[in-house]
Amino acid sequence: MGESCRERTAYWWIVSASPRTEPGAQVKIPREIWVLIASAFVIALGFGLITPVLPQFAQSFGVGATASSVVVSAFAFFRLAFAPAGGRLIVRLGERPVYLLGLVIVAVSTGATAFAQSYWQLLVFRGLGGIGSVMFTVSAVALLVRLAPPSIRARVSSAYASAFLIGGIGGPVFGGVLGNLGLRVPFLVYAVALLVAAALVAALLGGASLRPPEGAPVLPAMTARDGWHDSAYRASVFSGFANGWANFGVRNAILPLFAVFAIVNEPWVAGMALAVFAVGNAIGLTFAGRYSDRVGRRPFIIGGLVVSGIATAVTGFATNLPLLVVLSVIAGIGAGTLNPAQQASLADVVGRKRNGGPALAAFQMSADTGAILGPIVAGLLIDNGSYPLAFGVTGLITLLAVVPWLRARETHDVRHGSPTPA
Repeated sequence: MGESCRERTAYWWIVSASPRTEPGAQVKIPREIWVLIASAFVIALGFGLITPVLPQFAQSFGVGATASSVVVSAFAFFRLAFAPAGGRLIVRLGERPVYLLGLVIVAVSTGATAFAQSYWQLLVFRGLGGIGSVMFTVSAVALLVRLAPPSIRARVSSAYASAFLIGGIGGPVFGGVLGNLGLRVPFLVYAVALLVAAALVAALLGGASLRPPEGAPVLPAMTARDGWHDSAYRASVFSGFANGWANFGVRNAILPLFAVFAIVNEPWVAGMALAVFAVGNAIGLTFAGRYSDRVGRRPFIIGGLVVSGIATAVTGFATNLPLLVVLSVIAGIGAGTLNPAQQASLADVVGRKRNGGPALAAFQMSADTGAILGPIVAGLLIDNGSYPLAFGVTGLITLLAVVPWLRARETHDVRHGSPTPA
């Protein structure tokens, strides 16, 4: 097969391999997806170890809130910058090799971070991990969209995200405890966890299901420009940006600092705040994953943005641990309600007759852009204002993402349990 033909067909199976099912039929999650779910749990458990200590580790080099937030943004910046190249690598190599290579890159980067001797070394080592992160993230999303039966897309998304969150619940708690042994220890443990996840996928994920059958049809690509004509895709880009800003950027970069600043100067407090957010996420995911396949995507996306936005906006006024825990759980429920419905809506937009790689990569870039800008802006607002101001602006951005969804179409035909045409 020629190079141009291979590039045109590389993503065809993302949206065409899922079997058609009748509405209401009992559909099982494919084995390959369970492998990705298990790997996601290991990755999240390790990532949760470093989240509560990363801002403090940065500040141990004598920098302020803005500079420590830049470390989180640098990771997202490299994800954003490498996203187009990562997509081309998937075209040439396939999802599985790119997924494995991405995990190894993040493992090496994280191990190097543990031995950083200056803030600038920390910034570079952690930032480079973003290259591997976008590789395995986009590969996993492409596999999920391709392998998930259309009638259970939200359930698959919920199961995958729940694995991240279950790992995310335990990770911050253990990370806070490990931080008491030294701020470098969680990074070493995370590096090992990534290698375990890579070994798991290498051993269990493979076979004919990952290859197009002989004589498979060539499907047209869906670009970001094509997607932009769909109101649901446009709304997803905005909500993805807001979610990246608030929950992947500001929450990871600023909440650990706020917990230590406003509550108790102990690493375990930061871990507790992030862990209970993950608990709320799990609750929201379970609810939205079960019912958005039945009643549609928009109600859960809009409701999730509203709940998350309001809870985030008032987080900066928490003055004790119980109040911070309650607000974190509520914000987590909102974010968890949003995510599976939003991912299922994107899969609906792409559909079965187009390859969705370019459009999915563009959506991921919108989330990464938010994750880059959020911590930097929040850090500046803290250094020149206050924590309530930083959380208030973050909550407002989340609430503004509701506006496009009020006019967006519903992508799921609840009468027939299938996507509606664009």
